[in-house]
Amino acid sequence: MFLKRMIPAGIGILLMTVASCGKEKSVNTVKLKLRDHDTAFVHPGLLHKQSDFDRMKMNVGKGIEPWASGWSRLMSNAHSGLSWQPNAADTVYRGSDGVHPQNYDQLYNDIAAAYATALRWKISGDKSYAEKSIQIMNAWSSRLKGLAGNNDANLAAGLYGYQFANAAEIMRTYSGWAPGDFRRFQQMMLNVFYTMNHSFLTRRERCMSHFYANWDLCVMNSILAIGVLCDDRDLYNEAIHYFKYGAGNGAIANAVYFIHPNGLGQWQESGRDQGHTTLGIGLMGTFCEMAWSQGDDMYGYDNNRFLKGAEYVAAYNLGDSVPFKPYANCVGVEQDVISSGSRGNVRPVWELVYNHYVNRKGLAAPNCARFAEKVRPEGGGGNYGPNSGGYDQLGYGTLTFSLK
Repeated sequence: MFLKRMIPAGIGILLMTVASCGKEKSVNTVKLKLRDHDTAFVHPGLLHKQSDFDRMKMNVGKGIEPWASGWSRLMSNAHSGLSWQPNAADTVYRGSDGVHPQNYDQLYNDIAAAYATALRWKISGDKSYAEKSIQIMNAWSSRLKGLAGNNDANLAAGLYGYQFANAAEIMRTYSGWAPGDFRRFQQMMLNVFYTMNHSFLTRRERCMSHFYANWDLCVMNSILAIGVLCDDRDLYNEAIHYFKYGAGNGAIANAVYFIHPNGLGQWQESGRDQGHTTLGIGLMGTFCEMAWSQGDDMYGYDNNRFLKGAEYVAAYNLGDSVPFKPYANCVGVEQDVISSGSRGNVRPVWELVYNHYVNRKGLAAPNCARFAEKVRPEGGGGNYGPNSGGYDQLGYGTLTFSLK
């Protein structure tokens, strides 16, 4: 399990109440006007648009590589099968509270299945996979009332929030999902996930840098994704604003906190371990892609700052030497050398970054290209270990993000 706090739990996090779709939100909800228009969202419009599914369907149908290999990887994953049965719970616990057993594996396994079967429906056209995905999401929206445990519950709210929203955003285009069931799912995403997301991101603490970048990033992803799913521009803008100007380490200038003279951008967790740095690339890449689907270029923000960070992380994890600027934060963490812990960590995150910068934008990303080639074809949840770290990304990027 990769996501951990920089200091022990104990700093309080204020929970705020936010109303659901179609109702007036609390006065505490952040209201920002970042764009000069209030255009409707693109649907489906998170990690994948309809044009992306058209590309996947065409290339898989023709047996063209690398899509064919990516499709085979998806079909061979047990989460994509019709025999999968949901295992919903009233409360999901992540992090020990000393009373309840942790059960968050039920949630991340079911989300992996909801997403995988949604992909199989969109690409194959077989409605039995659509029905399976909806069965899973309906099971959870009819039961889940809260996330609990210790501070790690915020990780569950972030990671599983953005992932569940992505599965639902795909399935909203299926006519067989009853409108009432879809609205109930939206309510769950707002009432269970967003309330925790918003409280975490708007926290006010003496030291905002004591949470590593991954904490903010997964929460930012969840808020942005729920904003699109619920057609709520305020939520979407809240996440975009934090990416640009946030006080925590998930904001772009803090996550890629130093640009070396050779153009590589040092990642905030590089002195910690490489499992977390590669996770951070996956989370920020996901954020940028979801925003891109809605017409906002976070990939290119601040002179392609994310690309510089991704190239740094890829280079070191491929065995190259990289410069390191000593890192310290406001709670006494001091890191004088880059960490070799988990060096070479493999996650399904590189196809997304590589395909955007190289095949979509025509920019050089040699290290990301090398890592994408090494990992190809990317798998999904369950292909990278049985524990939660293997489910931190939705995966299948070779199938879903390859552009040529």
